[in-house]
Amino acid sequence: MNIAMFKSKKSLLIGLVFLPLILLATLPLYSSDYSVVMITSILVYVILTLSWSIFSGPTGYISLASAAFFGVGMYTAAILGEVLPLVVIVIAGGIISLMLAILAGALTLRLKGMYFIMFTFGLSQLIKHVVLWWEAHVCGTIGRFVISKDFLTVYWFILVIFAAGLLTAYLVSRSRLGLALRSIGANEEAAAHTGVNVTLMKVTTFAISAFFMGAAGAIMATRWTYIDPSIAFDPLISFMPVLMAIFGGLGQLYGPIIGAGILGYLEEILITRFPYYYMLLFGIILIVVILYLPKGFVGLIQKWRGRKPAGAT
Repeated sequence: MNIAMFKSKKSLLIGLVFLPLILLATLPLYSSDYSVVMITSILVYVILTLSWSIFSGPTGYISLASAAFFGVGMYTAAILGEVLPLVVIVIAGGIISLMLAILAGALTLRLKGMYFIMFTFGLSQLIKHVVLWWEAHVCGTIGRFVISKDFLTVYWFILVIFAAGLLTAYLVSRSRLGLALRSIGANEEAAAHTGVNVTLMKVTTFAISAFFMGAAGAIMATRWTYIDPSIAFDPLISFMPVLMAIFGGLGQLYGPIIGAGILGYLEEILITRFPYYYMLLFGIILIVVILYLPKGFVGLIQKWRGRKPAGAT
């Protein structure tokens, strides 16, 4: 009976994963162009949040470097867009962001708590101002045009990156690497004493998460067609994945995805209907959720599932 229940739950989980992917893959066949563009924007947030949660979820290290990796991916597309195929550009954006994460992680992942948060945010701002200085004093102009791609091409690339990120997050959570990361999050000193190479585990996962952020930035640059340091390294890109992950809940893999999906859609609606007040409304909604749903939607779902019907033993 228990084996049958396990198989049933596993089949349900597989269905819950593949059904949305099938719906997303067939979206252009039955939906409007506007819907495809909107879903693309939402999926970018989902990728950033899911990538962020691969590292920060199990370890408890709050990274604000998302804008650095996303922006590096965008500038990779701007620089290489005229000489390389799009697939190579997207992969290159991910690899360059990965290399940046390895360098930054090796130098700073010995920091903890507020010091790590401050450094990762400072990293994004440092890269932003270095690029700004380079463009102003060396290139003689600020900002770059990117060879544009049609919205369907961008959508397919974003969907593939999302699927690859989802598979990677699942494999990491089920692997020895995921177990090591959870032990680091529970007690880093104890994990080190049991033989876990703490620095290597953290740097490796930090780099994996950066790869998908950089790849997403590279393909989105071809949709925006023009970028400058303020656009590519927007601080909002650093903070939104954190807020979305907290909103969805970090207890399960689907938590950050739900949080990013709901808040990404909500942002699109608020920007459209209340362009001058959407940030205020967005902030109020987030405050209410954090106050009344401290564990996010995952906590709410677990609480609902944990309730027993009246008279149950």
